[in-house]
Amino acid sequence: MLRSSLLASVAIFPGFLATAHAQEVFQLDEIIVSGSLSPVSAGRTGATVEVLEARDISARDSSVIQRLNRVAGVSSTANGGLGNSASVQVRGLPGRYVVVRVNGIDMNDPSSTQSLFNFGALTPSGIDRIEVLKGSQSALYGSEAIGGVIDITTYRPTELGFSGRISSEGGSYGTAAGTLSLGYLGDRGEIAFTYGRIVNDGFSARANDTEDDSFRQTTATLTARYDVTDTVTIGTAITKRDGSVEIDRSQSDNSGKNTFDELGARVFAEVVTGAVTHTFAYSYFDIERLDPNGFTTRFAGDRERLSYLANAEIGGGFTLNFGIDKTDETLDSGGDTGAEDTVSTQAELLFQPARDVDLSAALRYDDNSDFGGKTTGRLAAVWRPREDIALRAVLGTGFRAPSLYERFSLYGDANLNPEESRSFELGVEKTYGGTATVKATLFYTEIDDLIQFDGASTACASGFGCYNQLPGTTRTRGIELSGDYALSDATRLFANYTYTDAATGGERLTRTPRHDLVFGADTEFTNRLSGSFDVRFVGDVVPSAFAPADNKVGDYTVVGLGLSYDVTDTAQAYLRVENLFDEDYETAGGFNTPGRSAYVGIRADF
Repeated sequence: MLRSSLLASVAIFPGFLATAHAQEVFQLDEIIVSGSLSPVSAGRTGATVEVLEARDISARDSSVIQRLNRVAGVSSTANGGLGNSASVQVRGLPGRYVVVRVNGIDMNDPSSTQSLFNFGALTPSGIDRIEVLKGSQSALYGSEAIGGVIDITTYRPTELGFSGRISSEGGSYGTAAGTLSLGYLGDRGEIAFTYGRIVNDGFSARANDTEDDSFRQTTATLTARYDVTDTVTIGTAITKRDGSVEIDRSQSDNSGKNTFDELGARVFAEVVTGAVTHTFAYSYFDIERLDPNGFTTRFAGDRERLSYLANAEIGGGFTLNFGIDKTDETLDSGGDTGAEDTVSTQAELLFQPARDVDLSAALRYDDNSDFGGKTTGRLAAVWRPREDIALRAVLGTGFRAPSLYERFSLYGDANLNPEESRSFELGVEKTYGGTATVKATLFYTEIDDLIQFDGASTACASGFGCYNQLPGTTRTRGIELSGDYALSDATRLFANYTYTDAATGGERLTRTPRHDLVFGADTEFTNRLSGSFDVRFVGDVVPSAFAPADNKVGDYTVVGLGLSYDVTDTAQAYLRVENLFDEDYETAGGFNTPGRSAYVGIRADF
């Protein structure tokens, strides 16, 4: 019923658009969507947000996770190549503390062991922009947002009338990929559709095996919005992804094939009454993963959310955002079932007491059907004593509710309590005209009541251990440094370095790099030919306790090169080489990573 209703609502948009009348097109690189409950300009948010635009996302890497690895404070682990399980860490905190949204839809998997988003299957297909919001954000986004939020938006038209984008790529590991995006922007609305397909023969996920593990995936997204009147706007977003990946079930068994099918959808209405904008929204996410020969053959979960958010300009430099939402989640996997609902209320006050100062204060209360209520808050400030300097500070609290799997599976404990966190960060940004930018951010987070699998626990009936609340406090702390410098009109240098000290009860967190350094350059050789290179060094990593004795988790250096040639003003051909020196390394013990690989492609706007 939901799918039919959504498709029916989208079908009427082309008729609306035919009578269109121009809406404002925002410069997205100057607006931050995720840092507050209402969009703010980048210079006015105290939060640390990194922005990746479409060309930067698609031109350098085969997967989005590889591009995120070069963002200060972000690293990843992967159990093999494309399609296999992979997750990001933000400031040393694993993926279970990171919320991932696509076009406003929460895409974290409610059926996974710890509500993770699988970055292994996320390719650049159709992605237009990514915001990486770092630090505790539970006051804005609720549970799981202790480490941060990764907010993704897909292709949107930027010119009046019909437009589009097409790309095709082929290369190592039998890779063939293509994406087609079409859009129409009218005076009163817009509609955009993207279809992508990738085929990859892959390589063996397990380090002790040589059988290739293939990956196949199809993605499709649809977004639309229409101004019914000057004060009423309606819209929708749909994202669909399905595919298959061959797996190595164990070190002695390389058989296995998993399939997955996920659907996310959102419909909304915005109503303006005076100085207040009211947004009513309903979103839905459903995922099913099948492993026919596995111990658990089916993982299924869904999430429904009904929300109301108001943005009010109340004068005197104040903006008040407030809202309420209700979220229902279910798990149905291998005979394990569970459900919960959460009612959340929140408010955020943005205040500009002076032209060079912006403050924000957010408060949220989440009432869960199982463990009761949690209150979280966030204070953020940015001060610009001069035009070329910005000082930022953020103080926040957060929580992560135990996942449905951690509570209701064979290995679950229904009596688990939420994890709770406290965090702060302090940063400075200095610009030197249009020539250079330097940023430094100190960060600190601590988490109590950490939930981990404990092989000695008898709280469940598995006989092999259970999820358990571990003693001690988890602390991650460190510094992020980044900068760029225009060496000339044609060449830009860039670099970032992150030092992370992450431990629980004095024991270092596994798979978390202590040192992460990236540097490189972009240059224009001629008016049509440009190139880039980057180097990433990762050092001092502790493998997990499950890694085999001969694992290769540790220091590594990866080099990438790229060339792009403007065939026309709107079309580019490119060559990309990843892992130029064929570094042999692992991010998860016993699992391979890509060796030297090359890709050629073409992309065009029309």
